[in-house]
Amino acid sequence: MINVSNVSLRFGDKKLFEDVNIKFNPGNCYGLIGANGAGKSTFLKVLSGEVEPQSGHVSLAPGERLAMLKQDHFEYEEFEVLQTVVMGHERLYKIMEEKDAIYMKPDFSEEDGMRAAELEGEFGELNGWEAESDAAVLLKGLGISEDLHTKKMADLTGSEKVKVLLAQALFGNPDILLLDEPTNHLDIQAIQWLEEFLINFENTVIVVSHDRHFLNKVCTHIADVDYGKIEVYVGNYDFWYESSQLALKMAQEANKKKEEKIKELQNFVARFSANASKSKQATSRKKMLDNITLDDIKPSSRRYPYVAFTPGREIGNDLLRVEGISKTIDGEKVLDNISFTMNKDDKIALVGKNEFAKTTLLRILTGEIEPDEGTYKWGVTTSQSYFPKDNSEYFENGDLNLVDWLRQYSPEDQTETFLRGFLGRMLFSGEEALKKSNVLSGGEKVRCMLSKMMLSNANVLLLDEPTNHLDLESITSLNNGLVNFKGSILFTSHDHQFVHSIANRLIEITPKGLVDKEMSYDEYVADKKLQKEVEAMYA
Repeated sequence: MINVSNVSLRFGDKKLFEDVNIKFNPGNCYGLIGANGAGKSTFLKVLSGEVEPQSGHVSLAPGERLAMLKQDHFEYEEFEVLQTVVMGHERLYKIMEEKDAIYMKPDFSEEDGMRAAELEGEFGELNGWEAESDAAVLLKGLGISEDLHTKKMADLTGSEKVKVLLAQALFGNPDILLLDEPTNHLDIQAIQWLEEFLINFENTVIVVSHDRHFLNKVCTHIADVDYGKIEVYVGNYDFWYESSQLALKMAQEANKKKEEKIKELQNFVARFSANASKSKQATSRKKMLDNITLDDIKPSSRRYPYVAFTPGREIGNDLLRVEGISKTIDGEKVLDNISFTMNKDDKIALVGKNEFAKTTLLRILTGEIEPDEGTYKWGVTTSQSYFPKDNSEYFENGDLNLVDWLRQYSPEDQTETFLRGFLGRMLFSGEEALKKSNVLSGGEKVRCMLSKMMLSNANVLLLDEPTNHLDLESITSLNNGLVNFKGSILFTSHDHQFVHSIANRLIEITPKGLVDKEMSYDEYVADKKLQKEVEAMYA
C-alpha cells in the first residue's frame, strides 16, 4: 500500500496538483491519466521519492519495497543483462555484492564468517538462490533470448534494453510497482506477456500509458490528473471515458435547462414588476431567480483537436500495385521480393517485428528512396500524403511561425484567417499560432504534420507511427478521423486499439515473405495457429 497525504506540487507559477489525498491499495492496478503536461510522470517521481512535493508526504507500509521502471536506457551499459535485472532488488543485490567480496578475501576472518552467515540468512529469505532463474524467466517472457543474458547491456539494441529495464522493475515481486509508458518499443508478444503478468500481479501497480487497449486490459482503477487534482475512479479506461463524457453531458444539459428557466423568469420580472396586479408574482419570480445557481463545470485541462481528412476526389479501382520490391541498406537486406496489390477502401496496417522494413517500404512508396529491384505503381486517380516517423526535416527552418509554416503546404488563395482557424482546430489558437516551429514539442510537431496532411485533400494516407508523442486526447481524435476517412490508408502503429479500430487488412513483413490477411487485428492476434505459422517465418 502507498498513502498520499495532502501532496501539492508547483513548478514556478504552474500548479500541477494540490492537496492530493489517495490510498493506493494492494491487488489494484491504477492507470494514471491526464493531458500532456498535467504532471503524470512527475507524480510518479513524487511517489518514488525522486521529486519532493512542496507540501504533504508519501508513505509506504513498513518493510514494503517500491520499484520503478527506469527511463535512462544507458545507465547500465557495463553490466551484464542478467545482473542488470537482479539490480532491480537493491537490497538483494547489495547482499550479493557484500557476500562475494567477503568470500574473495585472502585473509578470511572469524568475523567475516559471522557476517557471511548473516548475509546468507537474509539472502535465503529474499529468495536469493532463485534470483538468476527468476530474472531469466522475466527476460524470456519479454522476448530476450537466453544467449543475450550474459551479454553487456551496451551490446543490446534500444528495444532490447527497454525490455531488460522492464524486467528489472518487475523483478523480485515489489510491493509497489510504478511504470511510466511500459509498452513503448515493445512488440505485440511482449505486450501480451506484460498484460498477463500485471493481471496476475497481487501487489499495487500505478501505470502511465497512452495505450488505451493496455489500460483497458490491466487497470482496475483510473487516477485522473485534471483541474489540479487527482481523482480515483473504479473501472478501466473505457469505463472512465464513457462515464466522464456522460457526466459532462448531463451537467451541460442541466445547466441549459437552468439557463432557460432563468431567462423565462427574467422576462416575467422585466414585464410585470411595474404592474400592480402582477407585482406579487413578479416578486415571487425574483426570489426564485435568486435561488437558481448554475453548476460550476470546471474547464478541463484536456483538449481534443479536430482531425478530419477529406479526399479531394474519389479513388478509382486501380490504386497501388507493388511487384518484387527489394532493398538492401548498409549490407542488410531489409525488403526481399515484396509484392502485393492495394485495393479501393483498403485500410492496411503493416504489423510485425521488423520496424525498419515497414518504414523502408513506406519511404519507397512515397518516392523518398528508390528500391534496388522491383516496381510500384500508383493509380492515376490517387493522391498521397505521407506522415514520416522522423519529421525533423520539416522543421529545419526554425524562423517560421506556425501560420507561415502551414502556408507552405496550403493552396495559394488561402488567407491568414483560414490558416489561423485551421491551426485553432489543432489546438494552436491565438498567440500559439505565432510560435516558432523550432520550439515545438514532439506532440505539437505531430499536430502540425497532421494539419499539413489534412490540407492536402489526399485520398491515400501513408502514416508511420503517427501516435508517437501524442496524448490520449489527440490519439482519440486521430483515431476517429482515420476511422471516418473515406479514402485508403497504409499505416504502422504500436497502439493496439488504433490498429484494431482502423485496419481491415494486415500485412506482416517476415524474413520468409509476406503474411497478408483481411481480418481485424484482434482476430489476427487471437489466431494461435496463424501466430505459430508467422513465428516460424522468423526462425
